[in-house]
Amino acid sequence: MIFLIEYNRTQGRIVTIRQFDDEQRREAEDSRLDIELALNRKGVNHEVVLLEAASKDALYLTHQRYFSDLRQILKAGSGPISG
Repeated sequence: MIFLIEYNRTQGRIVTIRQFDDEQRREAEDSRLDIELALNRKGVNHEVVLLEAASKDALYLTHQRYFSDLRQILKAGSGPISG
């Protein structure tokens, strides 16, 4: 699966998230470009990314910063380390 995320860094939150099947890669890439161009015209500084993951749950694990605030990330990272 491909996920298109528009992320507001200042507010630390996702503005939009869209999901595409792997076969829709070209559509996902075109959508990313359209969003970036529109934001640029408006002078809005958001991060726009395409990410691949097996599922939305997997995306949460690999790209936690988009779904959690800094406090949650630090709390999750302060747990015991197993080895």
